[in-house]
Amino acid sequence: MSTPAVIALVVAGLILLRLATELWLARLNRRHVLRHAGEVPEPFREFIDPPTYARSVEYTLVRRRFNDVADVWNTVILLAVLFSGVLPWAHERIRNTLGDSVWAMSAFLVLVGFALSLTGLPFEWHAQFRIEERFGFNTTTPKTWWLDRVKGWLLGAMLGYPLVALILYVFHWAGEWWWLWAWAVVVAFQLLLAVLAPVLILPLFNKFTPLPEGSLKERLLRLAKRTAFRARSIQVMDGSRRSRHSNAFFTGFGRLRKIVLFDTLIAQLTEPELEAVLAHEIGHYKKKHIPRMLAFSVVALLAGFGVLAALAKTTWLYEAFGFSPGCIEAALLLFGLLSGVVTFWILPILHWWSRRHEYEADAYAASVMNDPAPLISALRKLNEKNLGNLTPHPVYSAFYYSHPALLEREAALRVKTE
Repeated sequence: MSTPAVIALVVAGLILLRLATELWLARLNRRHVLRHAGEVPEPFREFIDPPTYARSVEYTLVRRRFNDVADVWNTVILLAVLFSGVLPWAHERIRNTLGDSVWAMSAFLVLVGFALSLTGLPFEWHAQFRIEERFGFNTTTPKTWWLDRVKGWLLGAMLGYPLVALILYVFHWAGEWWWLWAWAVVVAFQLLLAVLAPVLILPLFNKFTPLPEGSLKERLLRLAKRTAFRARSIQVMDGSRRSRHSNAFFTGFGRLRKIVLFDTLIAQLTEPELEAVLAHEIGHYKKKHIPRMLAFSVVALLAGFGVLAALAKTTWLYEAFGFSPGCIEAALLLFGLLSGVVTFWILPILHWWSRRHEYEADAYAASVMNDPAPLISALRKLNEKNLGNLTPHPVYSAFYYSHPALLEREAALRVKTE
């Protein structure tokens, strides 16, 4: 058997192994949730009633079954795209029509990305207008839903197309070390986007208004002053326009930094609870979690480009999927399609790190508030209102949960403050 054929078989095997692991994890979690579904577990009985708990179990199981179907579908699409010959066919058609300039080859990559995004639309629609609607979370309209997608596609084309063209240009211009230049270009683009997104992009999808004058604003400003957290403003986002789920975050850098609260969050929590949630977000800033994650992503991106540069020099990568050797746009495309097959296996490490950050931010909030009770109460309400899974299997949560389960967060908060 030729080397390209062996490579194709190995890649197909890795893709199917990831799917089998995803389905096994889902089954493991389903059995664990059902084992605790008969009655509200003892630690949760003081804040959640049996009907709400039963509904949270049902929501967890329904979403997981749906995700299983989506995982199978996405795997079928990936295998079909990789091994049907459609990618080299489309590549040649565009090359024959538009030529082989960096702009033409960038168009090929952008169009492939757009086509792949279309395959997931039925699942996105079902999740929003069937599952979320069934459990009372959906508040968006079909018109808004479609407008969001069109805006996303246009932004992807406006931002992604010139970025991809620049990477391809760098490949032809910079010689052997092109991947270092390409890495620098992508890092600069990401930093610029992080600065401009709160001002230019987020307002395209949501409305942001200053938090009205009153006791809540005064309380949150006192918290910001007490923690020496400088923010340009505290704003309310109309999250209820699309969903009843709630959140809070801060965005931007330097003088452009602003605190953002979902209007649904304000409706669900008391003022002390909102203060505790904001203290948690400030904790991420004070503990330097964001710079650490940013530094990690920069290093990981560098490693990714290094691997891509090594793969681009081979012949078997191209031949295994029907491309001519040395076609850098094909290497970029294949790397993008297959990187998730590898990174899936390091998710437990990444999520362990993320959960550690959450514990640190929780502890910071409890310290600033001089009491863990407001944050515990807020976390309980958010889990209840969002029908969160209160009994995830530990292995499942290790793979998929960037935040600790509620019981784990409560236990850590109580230990830190005893």
